[in-house]
Amino acid sequence: MCFLRRPGASASWIGWRMLRQVIRRGLQSFCHRLGLCVSRHPVFFLTVPAVLTIIFGFSVLNRFQPESDLERLVAPSHSLAKIERSLAGSLFPLDQSKSQLYSDLHTPGRYGRVILLSPPGHNILLQAEGILQTHRAVLEMKDGRSTFIGHQLGGVDVPNSKDQRVKSARAIQITYYLQTYGSATQDLIGEKWESEFCKLMRKLQEEHQDFQLFSLASFSLWRDFHKTSILARSKILVSLVLILTTATLSSSMKDCLRSKPFLGLLGVLTVCISSVTAAGIFFITDGKYNSTLLGIPFFAMGHGTKGVFELLSGWRRTRENLPFKDRVADAYSDVMVTYTMTSSLYFITFGMGASPFTNIEAVKVFCQNMCVSILLNYFYIFSFFGSCLVFAGQLEQNRYHSIFCCKIPSAEYLDRKPVWFQTVMSDGHQQTSHHETNPYQNHFIQHFLREHYNEWITNIYVKPFVVILYLIYASFSFMGCLQISDGANIISLLASDSPSVSYAILQQEYFSNYSPVIGFYVYEPLEYWNGTVQEDLRRLCSGFTAVSWVEQYYQFLKVSNISASNKSDFISVLQNSFLKKPEFQHFRNDIIFSKAGDESNIIASRLYLVARTSRDKQKEVIEVLDKLRPLSLAKSIRFIVFNPSFVFMDHYGLSVTMPVLIAGFGVLLMLILTFFLVIHPLGNFWLILSVTSIELGVLGLMTLWNVDMDCISILCLIYTLNFSIDHCAPLLYTFVLATEHTRTQCIKSSLQEHGTAILQNVTSFLIGLVPLLFVPSNLTFTLFKCLLLTGSCTLLHCFVILPVFLTFFPPSKKHHKKKKRAKRKEREEIECIEIQENPDHVTTV
Repeated sequence: MCFLRRPGASASWIGWRMLRQVIRRGLQSFCHRLGLCVSRHPVFFLTVPAVLTIIFGFSVLNRFQPESDLERLVAPSHSLAKIERSLAGSLFPLDQSKSQLYSDLHTPGRYGRVILLSPPGHNILLQAEGILQTHRAVLEMKDGRSTFIGHQLGGVDVPNSKDQRVKSARAIQITYYLQTYGSATQDLIGEKWESEFCKLMRKLQEEHQDFQLFSLASFSLWRDFHKTSILARSKILVSLVLILTTATLSSSMKDCLRSKPFLGLLGVLTVCISSVTAAGIFFITDGKYNSTLLGIPFFAMGHGTKGVFELLSGWRRTRENLPFKDRVADAYSDVMVTYTMTSSLYFITFGMGASPFTNIEAVKVFCQNMCVSILLNYFYIFSFFGSCLVFAGQLEQNRYHSIFCCKIPSAEYLDRKPVWFQTVMSDGHQQTSHHETNPYQNHFIQHFLREHYNEWITNIYVKPFVVILYLIYASFSFMGCLQISDGANIISLLASDSPSVSYAILQQEYFSNYSPVIGFYVYEPLEYWNGTVQEDLRRLCSGFTAVSWVEQYYQFLKVSNISASNKSDFISVLQNSFLKKPEFQHFRNDIIFSKAGDESNIIASRLYLVARTSRDKQKEVIEVLDKLRPLSLAKSIRFIVFNPSFVFMDHYGLSVTMPVLIAGFGVLLMLILTFFLVIHPLGNFWLILSVTSIELGVLGLMTLWNVDMDCISILCLIYTLNFSIDHCAPLLYTFVLATEHTRTQCIKSSLQEHGTAILQNVTSFLIGLVPLLFVPSNLTFTLFKCLLLTGSCTLLHCFVILPVFLTFFPPSKKHHKKKKRAKRKEREEIECIEIQENPDHVTTV
């Protein structure tokens, strides 16, 4: 065998081309043998997955356990705030802080909170009797000390800016802390108290009609986070029914022999039982359920049904005169190579999301489960659904009805029956007077694409409008990408009609003028008596409302006309005079003394800082945190700042964007590795451009749709990478390998081959999302928005943007023309030679 090389062609390029062809043929040969194996042993490949589902399905019922630690789930796993909390807790133990006003600086522990809201135009301070009935000691200041109550009064009205006295207020907030100190028994008692507290608030609301009560307990966030799963159960079942119906109808034809409605139905059920098996493995390995895992069924369905519909399309492309076992093997050879590659990409990207680099536990757990689901999905598609395809092929070969499983009668018998019977029982050959080369072309989606859509989208008058449409799409996407915001607010994961959300909205409306109380911890000995140190402390606390023993002590020294300019006098007056006065005794817990002989030292202390904020409280608190932390390194004063909310805010933006960067790197790496091995280099180049366009489009549009970058949206972005590859790859690879004369003919051929499966899958996927709209939860709203944009942008690229752009961008099809012309010329020359050698041939013709 010899190989002819074109002048100027690179030997290495020809070598890579040959290598790609060898690997591709090897993969196709392997998938062909896999299809033969399944077709020869369909009962085995049908039984094994079913038995696995039964075994692992029982573990879902027996081992189901919800995740109870919400902070571990959604807060960054590795953050500076957790280290700061540990240090603050070691300096000022929790049992010494519960009697203080700002005792939730380390950890909120067990608590109950209530907001009392007066009607519009009324003053809550005039409702003293009702407030005292709720809690008679809330506003009593026993020691007469002044304190900051910005977090306790909302909608405050003061006479003027100089007068600090409160004239009226719309709302008041009261917090009750429980002492548990880590004891399991006390924690259980505290949980029961919180439950009774919420019941009591509901009862008091019925008794007091002159103001409203909104309660919140420490377990409320977890309860309302888990509530989403309860609310979504029935909606997910409705979604499954809609997907089953869509898949069944889209797989049907008028041809009762070649119609495959049950295969569409069984394909969706295949994905369902694989997901149940994956859930069983998750719970067997001591996994705990959380509401973010609601997205896994939709993610798995979007990928699994794509393989189902592609196998159906592959079956339709096989020759009818072949035995059904060979047709199954040919369908595997045609489809499973691409499906294997896309499944590998899913596994790689979600596997990287499950790596230690991911700093959000919810994302990590989701990606781990998704990897297991993808593996099982792939196994169930080629085994369980492949077996179903074998049985359906056997029925078709034996001319059994695709729905009623009875023998299709002869044409003579049908002619004697009514029209409705002929319509139900006739196949494609009996409906027409002539036999078509491919009866499967009568499928309604295939017919629509071939006869109508392909001609319309490639029309020269349509192309300018498509270019304008893409420019509009890119503009909005780019505009949205510039407005991305972090979703550190945990409210975005809760049920929308839950008490926690109502409480948070009310708190944002009436108590957003101030930031959370920030603990300012000086953790090293400091010369508080030094004037320079005093000035540094004042500079650090400038711009804040400070509740500080230092300021109070300096004011006490000034009023008392006491000089304490050295260490011994400063500490002596502090211990023996200042801290013994009733109005200052509460500062004892804010100072840590050590004694060496007769000398006392201040080794640590804490202050309380509160910043004025606007409506966007969370963003401003993050800015305050980012400004204060660097000062602890630049100044001579060594301090840390902490509030429990910092645990959720700390580096959240980096934590949620890292999985997308990792997943994107995984996709790029996979495509680079396959660049020289599989299909065609330009196919991978176009695939990278398409995926980037879809990903940026979804990212920008979801930002414009008020979706923040939280753990749910970030998981959807990882899924977008794979979903776009899943649908664009077969279309692009078929286009670059097509040998028609023009690009337009090539894209028509590609759409005709893969358009049906893409349209079937995306339509089923989008219809299945509709019930999520009716789940009253912020989590499902985010899931719906992101997945709707994912499906819509993918559909837009596959059927509008790529069919137009590929008609005037590379790869060129001129070399195919030259090859065909050369073959035609060579054939003509051979025919001329044969005619010259046999002149009688002309006479015979």
